[in-house]
Amino acid sequence: MLPADHRPTPLCGPRLGAALLLLLLPAACAQGPAGEGCSQNTNRSCEECLRNVSCLWCNTNKACLDYPVRKILPPASLCQLSSARWGVCWVNFEALIITMSVMGGSVLLGIAICCCCCCRQRKKSRRLDKSDERAVREQEERRVRQEERRAEMKSRHDEIRKKYGLFKEQNPYEKF
Repeated sequence: MLPADHRPTPLCGPRLGAALLLLLLPAACAQGPAGEGCSQNTNRSCEECLRNVSCLWCNTNKACLDYPVRKILPPASLCQLSSARWGVCWVNFEALIITMSVMGGSVLLGIAICCCCCCRQRKKSRRLDKSDERAVREQEERRVRQEERRAEMKSRHDEIRKKYGLFKEQNPYEKF
């Protein structure tokens, strides 16, 4: 539960991208000076504490603590999520969790929508291919039947012409 006077931290613009980038960097690549403990920065400032990426700042008691590496989120006994800071001082863990879950859900939803659209497009193209093939096949069948009918009609007409003597035989002595 959030306290009644709690205001959400504004998360927008280039600050969010920078914060997320800092949060996603592995702790090993940005360690502070060797041997520096997080507890040395207790009762100082958040910025000083978070110079070492393996440290966690708790706003409620101004304590600089070692980040619990074995757990993804710090336990409530260590520090409340609304007052825990890691990476940058202006992003608390609650806002981070909400932002990352919304972004992750949006990405998954976008991927799902793209997959559905691609599958529909493929089905439509397959249907069109099948219907095009069917139309070409039917057209060819019609053309063959029409040629058969023409040949049949021509033979009937030739028989009728022969019967009534109207059939013109080709004269072998015609002018070329």
